[in-house]
Amino acid sequence: MKSIALKNTSLVAALLAAGVIGGAGITALDGLHSVASAAVPPAISASVTPGAPIAPMTMPDFPQITQRYGPAVVNISVTGTTKVSDESPFAQGNSGGSPNDPFSEFFRRFQQGQGGGRGNGGGQQEVPMRGQGSGFIVSSDGIILTNAHVVKDAKEVTVKLTDRREFRAKVLGADPKTDVAVLRIDAKNLPVVTLGKAADLKVGEWVLAIGSPFGFENTVTAGVVSAKGRSLPDDSAVPFIQTDVAVNPGNSGGPLFNARGEVVGINSQIYSRSGGYQGVSFAIPIDIASKIKNQILATGKAEHAKLGVAVQEVNQTFANSFKLDKPEGALVSSVEKGGPADKAGLEAGDVIRQVNGQPIVSSGDLPAIIGLAAPGDSVKLDVWRQGAAKEITARLANANDKTQAVASSKDAMAQGKLGLALRPLQESEKRESGIDSGLLVQDASGPAAMAGVQSGDVLIAVNGTAVKSVDQVKAAVAKSEKSVALLIQRGSDKIFVPVNLG
Repeated sequence: MKSIALKNTSLVAALLAAGVIGGAGITALDGLHSVASAAVPPAISASVTPGAPIAPMTMPDFPQITQRYGPAVVNISVTGTTKVSDESPFAQGNSGGSPNDPFSEFFRRFQQGQGGGRGNGGGQQEVPMRGQGSGFIVSSDGIILTNAHVVKDAKEVTVKLTDRREFRAKVLGADPKTDVAVLRIDAKNLPVVTLGKAADLKVGEWVLAIGSPFGFENTVTAGVVSAKGRSLPDDSAVPFIQTDVAVNPGNSGGPLFNARGEVVGINSQIYSRSGGYQGVSFAIPIDIASKIKNQILATGKAEHAKLGVAVQEVNQTFANSFKLDKPEGALVSSVEKGGPADKAGLEAGDVIRQVNGQPIVSSGDLPAIIGLAAPGDSVKLDVWRQGAAKEITARLANANDKTQAVASSKDAMAQGKLGLALRPLQESEKRESGIDSGLLVQDASGPAAMAGVQSGDVLIAVNGTAVKSVDQVKAAVAKSEKSVALLIQRGSDKIFVPVNLG
């Protein structure tokens, strides 16, 4: 079971204060099932008149969907080896580390995410690995979609159909960025699913999943779409579909159906504190999975574009600070030196509001759009900079290109109302931090400290405007009414921190 934990960086406190991240963990599942084709009658929709009672909808025909498409859902078993810490119970033969335990993969990944062994001398060794997942047949000649994490490190992949036939599968390609993998089995005239459009899904709409939670094959669960376009703290480029469909370890890679029996997503992860289902599940939109599948079938791999920026959410405090009419967009906190954004003239403090006319409501919308574009594509960015709209065109690079150092960005902070004691950086400090100019936080109290600013931070910009002196900071703060957005550097990380002035 795949576990995605937030990295324990020195900026976690500031991220929490800025409202960028929250607690708990995101857990990817290991198994689900797929489906066949035919038409299922659409659910009845009701037109809504504002202020009028809403007419009840008829329930989707889940039994018919299951009967028609269930045979195209497959169970996937994998065997291989994986590296674990010498101190891990899996390496020591502890009964808690049985390779057949459906939670063993979750705990293995959790331990790796925490840095491996507990001691300084903790080594690694390879141990046998077994896992289960699900998938679904999309082509009658044996093409199957599943999650990349289901087949990761697999030396042998076995696909079992609902008629109990088993086939050795070949992994044609896997894309960790979107968590999509494509398999092929040597079989003909197989049942297939019908693919729909995730873009047409509505929040509140009924959805159904078929999979193998804890190895229980062909398990059917249902729920509703809870939200769309969710971004998760896992470096993926996926605007996830959130549902309340019950999915558990063993469900990964299985299909999510709409009320018409069309596959609209691949069940991939759950939000969980225990490792089991807690009411929040995430699926990869089928539109994205299909695009990745086509790339893999054509070239054996998937490529993604990159803009070369780090972004964070625009909350109400940031909107007030940057004089935005509403808290929407992706706030650029850093720019990759020599990358597409740097060449196009993007700067830290810019708020990207549209890409090729597509609105950027939350910061997660930006990597989802950019990551699914092709390297070399040109994109038109609508940017908000220092209270005015600006249009910038950037040519995207390949996400596989080596990342260079982050471009020096604008900096700032202030004393007085902010509660900061500041001084300019010394030459040795500039060399050490890699910043040309900035102000060192000697002490933090009041609103700035409440927002997460700490002694030792380097203060770079106020409301997107670079500052080199305390007087500049005071002047910038004096112009602000309720809040300011402070760009700070802590270690090698940069982040905007919203500070309410009271």
